[in-house]
Amino acid sequence: MQTGDGLLVRLRPSTPGLTVQQFRALAEATEKHGNGLIEITARGNLQLRGMTPDSMAGLAADIDRTGIVPESGVAIEVPPLSGVDPSEISDARALAQRLRNAIDTLHPKPLLAAKLAIIIDGGGRLTLDELTADIRLKAIDIAVGQMWTLCIAGTQASATPLATLSPEQAIAGAVALIKALAAIGPRARGRDLDAASLQALFSAPPGPTHHETIPLASPVGIIPFGKEQFALGLRPAFGQIHAQDLVRFLDVAELAGVHEIRTGPEHSLLLLGLPRKRLEDIVAVAAACGFQTRADDPANYAIPCAGSGACASAHYATKQAAVDLVDVGAELLDGSLKVHLSGCMKGCAHPSPAMLTIVGAATGYAIVVNGSSSSEPVAYIGKERLKSALATLGELVRNNKAAGESAQQCLKRLGRDAIATALRQG
Repeated sequence: MQTGDGLLVRLRPSTPGLTVQQFRALAEATEKHGNGLIEITARGNLQLRGMTPDSMAGLAADIDRTGIVPESGVAIEVPPLSGVDPSEISDARALAQRLRNAIDTLHPKPLLAAKLAIIIDGGGRLTLDELTADIRLKAIDIAVGQMWTLCIAGTQASATPLATLSPEQAIAGAVALIKALAAIGPRARGRDLDAASLQALFSAPPGPTHHETIPLASPVGIIPFGKEQFALGLRPAFGQIHAQDLVRFLDVAELAGVHEIRTGPEHSLLLLGLPRKRLEDIVAVAAACGFQTRADDPANYAIPCAGSGACASAHYATKQAAVDLVDVGAELLDGSLKVHLSGCMKGCAHPSPAMLTIVGAATGYAIVVNGSSSSEPVAYIGKERLKSALATLGELVRNNKAAGESAQQCLKRLGRDAIATALRQG
């Protein structure tokens, strides 16, 4: 894919995690054949930046030598701690592989939308509830045993449930939905399916869609599971890190005992195998190498895309804007909401709605409240006013937040008109 800084390579390995050696080799290949910038997307995919037409063959050969096998076909996503988190209802990896096998046997091969997403979520400390999916299977534990709720179109909260199924029925149900999408056409998504007709098709009515009884964890910070086990979640600053910094960190992590690294939602990396006695040292090294290491870091809630210079579609330097937001608008970043800094209307970094979205345009910026980058804005600001507008929004929360109220609650109470008025007056 051509971008502002060359060709972009998107990579989703077919295995849940990579060894430290594989991650190091991938970083070195990115620097050798590209500009060295590596990104982790909101869905936990890897992006390698700055390739050229001449360097692509060398990159592919180096990736092949690492033993990393890219996932092909329909994207089937599972939570990053699947198989290692004892609090999960079910290890989603097994059902995901069964579904892949079932799809592979379909003849003719279904022609599906390029970005069609299937999520199989077995629960646990880290779920994929906030990610949108065209088809979603969510494990639930009810009186009759372990079952799967089949849903379409949306996040876990917004998706439409169709049926509650056994594992065998869940595979058949997902395959039926894939066939239905293929019958509509190669651009069809979950939202295009007729939910009422599909609900009538299944003999098992939809049951409860949310059965989590354990507290969910942030993908950044220490994530305990089981009696002694834990994962360390790290986030490259605003989702991006240079290969040299990553290699420097990996060298230390390997010596400390890390044996596997998994990518996760919200631009995160999850380290497995780290002894607790080395935790403090590794966190310090990670911070020095450019990672966000704390769940309460305000920067976790500023979500920029690649921005101008890296993306030809972007109208502003979104990562610098994220730095400015942390500097002058930290009152917004209390963890109750996300601020999406989108270089254009495509909204690549955060496709779902956000409480605040700053959308770049040729003449300035559109401010969207409780919507996505393509939603109707409440205000427009000029090109030179971005930092002052971020400060105005932070000040609005600081001056109006009631005792015990979060930034999101404050903005919702004030409403779109008050936010628009503050921006016009600021």
